[in-house]
Amino acid sequence: MADLQPISAALEALLVDVNPVASEEITLEAAAGRVLAEAVTAQLDVPPFDNSAMDGYALRAADAGQWLPVSQRIAAGIQAKPLAPGSCARIFTGGEIPPGADCVVMQERVEIDGERALMPADIPAGDNVRRRGRDVQSGSVLLNAGERLEAAALGHLAGQGITHVNVRCRPRVALLSTGDEIIDPGTPLKAGQLYNSNRPMLKRLLETFGAEVVSTVSVPDNYTRTVELLKDAATEADLVVTTGGVSVGEEDHVKAALESIGQLDMWKLAIRPGKPLALGRLPREDGSQARFVGLPGNPVSGFVGAWLFLRPLLGAMLGCQDLETLPIITANAGFATSTGPREHYMRVTLTFTPNGVTATAFADQNSGVLSSCINADAFAVIPPNSEIVEGDMISCLWLAG
Repeated sequence: MADLQPISAALEALLVDVNPVASEEITLEAAAGRVLAEAVTAQLDVPPFDNSAMDGYALRAADAGQWLPVSQRIAAGIQAKPLAPGSCARIFTGGEIPPGADCVVMQERVEIDGERALMPADIPAGDNVRRRGRDVQSGSVLLNAGERLEAAALGHLAGQGITHVNVRCRPRVALLSTGDEIIDPGTPLKAGQLYNSNRPMLKRLLETFGAEVVSTVSVPDNYTRTVELLKDAATEADLVVTTGGVSVGEEDHVKAALESIGQLDMWKLAIRPGKPLALGRLPREDGSQARFVGLPGNPVSGFVGAWLFLRPLLGAMLGCQDLETLPIITANAGFATSTGPREHYMRVTLTFTPNGVTATAFADQNSGVLSSCINADAFAVIPPNSEIVEGDMISCLWLAG
């Protein structure tokens, strides 16, 4: 096993000279899940004026503890008039604090008699007032380049009146499935054949990681045809991903084809599942190169490999640091296991309690058991040559992070 390489070496080779893809301007409505290509500077204070945090009465704190005439009514969206000394204003949540007022009393604490209101005593200045610029100050950085535009970030941009944003283009991915035994669902199975579970699984993961899958191709067990299809894929995609064909079998042609037309960086790793892995590059006619990742054909190996390699690669191509690494959670092992010379990435569920986190392993960790991935919250990373007993502290890569 001495010729096997650690995952750190594979990641280093994978991410050498990765530059972010080009950018494009799109509407904010179409920007969900996209990655900002440049920082956005705030043009407005948020909130744009001092406003009330609740329904109540605006007044000067110095006038607390007195009966005060109600001089005006301020609903949200209404411009307030200056508050006369010794008076108060009926105000509603979001309403502008009138000039001269410095606090708001919630309506439940106020006694009303016609057009007068009795204010409680000892009201601090600033009470229940949301100050101008409390959330965002004009001129500050609203969002940084590399930020992924999820719900709150989209709301943040809309709050500035922004309608268009400059985002990274989605990296284009060609997804190739190898093997004559792998057929598409909907076709009757013959002896020795399997349905292609990798394609829809990896397509969904790639899209989740920010890519656009521009083609899905079945590659036959034929060296010449494999070369042709790899060349075609490189012309239309920034990244070519294959499943299967990177082992040493006589019908596994991807490794040989890649070596003949491009560059192969690494393809044997000391991990389980996923030992056979090809990382390389494919040349284009214009002198540029497409990135290449060849994942194993076993579905669990492909699932794990996608998280360990495709996610950080796409993160680097998008300039998005949040995609480049997975959060690490320390958990109590709710299982016992032992490992050989390869690092094991076990599929586990996580239970969060006041006493800590417990990782429970799926019973069957075989690389062909895709059901182990359906409810997996994390990969428990078990070092080589380890004996883990229940209760030991282990590190987990959190997939939901």
